[in-house]
Amino acid sequence: MLLTALAAMVAESTTFPIDLTKTRLQLHGESSSSSRSTNAFRVASAIVKDQGPFGLYKGLSPAILRHLFYTPIRIVGYEHLRSLFLASDGGSVSLPAKALVGGISGSIAQVVASPADLVKVRMQADGRLMSQGLQPRYSGPLDAFTKIVRGEGIMGLWKGVVPNVQRAFLVNMGELACYDHAKRFVIRNQIAGDNIFGHTLASVMSGLSATALSCPADVVKTRMMNQAASKEGTTMYNGTYDCLVKTVKIEGLRALWKGFFPTWARLGPWQFVFWVSYEKFRKLAGISSF
Repeated sequence: MLLTALAAMVAESTTFPIDLTKTRLQLHGESSSSSRSTNAFRVASAIVKDQGPFGLYKGLSPAILRHLFYTPIRIVGYEHLRSLFLASDGGSVSLPAKALVGGISGSIAQVVASPADLVKVRMQADGRLMSQGLQPRYSGPLDAFTKIVRGEGIMGLWKGVVPNVQRAFLVNMGELACYDHAKRFVIRNQIAGDNIFGHTLASVMSGLSATALSCPADVVKTRMMNQAASKEGTTMYNGTYDCLVKTVKIEGLRALWKGFFPTWARLGPWQFVFWVSYEKFRKLAGISSF
């Protein structure tokens, strides 16, 4: 679990600017069909112009905190659950079984890490307020936690947990199962060995499948977590289904894949950095390959 957390911290720090761009892109045009179209490059350029290069790292600390819980639970959980299938299936695990195991382990991990994910999304979205000359809602992660609990109750930290878990199930179903299966396929067919080349090929394939599966749930999750109750106690969305319907109705079906390319652009490098680091850490610690 320690090695997993270390590898996740390296990967998150490396790819965080892409994640921030993806979040801002998903929030762009929210409930406004007349908003000017944009793209990832424009969003990233605007962030650097308004806040400087360090603006691309707004919300990094809660993102790191999230991965101290989320990634170790899902990765180690996957390995343990996979071993149960190995024991009962004569030493082989099918792709559907791996997908189910990946989804379950990801869902459990996301429930635990959801408060840190909420703070990360809120702090990333705060940058939009600053670019409009407004005061950000939170001065830091601790301030965000405190204000959310004070204003929305302790359960406010789990706002958006349902779409978050749905997304985590889909992401890990695609990511873990595909990486595991693709890596063994690459090695078995002698396309590459159990090395950086094999890990790179497997991570690219798993990144694409995870992005395609999870992007709609990711958009809904981001919007649900970003919303805060007004003074009258009302919110923009009444639930995940309401958010889904309103997004499609106002912005069209393609809005569910907003941020697809920055998401893929992030998941690909993130998985490359994570899996290469993680496999190297395991080797140095004398633990067998994932």
